[in-house]
Amino acid sequence: MSERTQVDFWFDPACPWAWITSRWVLEVEKVRPIDVRWHIMSLAVLNEDKDIPEEYRERTRKTIGPVRVLAAAADKYGEQVLGELYTQIGTRFHDEGRERDRATIEDALAAAGLDRELAAALESHEYDEAVRRSHAEGIDLVGQEVGTPVVSVEGNAFFGPVVSPIPRGEAAARLWDGVLLVTGTDGFFELKRSRTRDPIFT
Repeated sequence: MSERTQVDFWFDPACPWAWITSRWVLEVEKVRPIDVRWHIMSLAVLNEDKDIPEEYRERTRKTIGPVRVLAAAADKYGEQVLGELYTQIGTRFHDEGRERDRATIEDALAAAGLDRELAAALESHEYDEAVRRSHAEGIDLVGQEVGTPVVSVEGNAFFGPVVSPIPRGEAAARLWDGVLLVTGTDGFFELKRSRTRDPIFT
């Protein structure tokens, strides 16, 4: 049996593009010998000191609540619960378009087999230090000019990829192999073009 490779994935559950990338990585896990370890980051923290329009700043401020809940869950149960809780929150936020309120978070917690009362962390600063620490671990690998997600594989860290719809099966594997080839090239920094479609979650 081939040795499995650990992949570290930093996410903010509010980001639809990170959601698509996360579902792609889970597809890759089916066809390549990788194991994904999940970590939180925060769009609110990322953008707090940036010169951005006030409307966008206000939107990003509101994203901190679910990240706090994820940090609370990791504190109580261990980081191994983050993947399933992210799946439950992301499914409700992105696939189902549900309100991003306490009721939705409580429902996601229950579906993940976790204490619904952890939803109280939405309005609490108790876990902000843990959020900032995890966020810094991810963003320090790639720099301040990017967002969520951040992926790290055997010392090779990168933002993205940003893709829509979710690559499946062998298409997911080909993209994975290509991303590792490109990002693993010494001195490679950027490859980008304008997005011409909205996130497609199916």
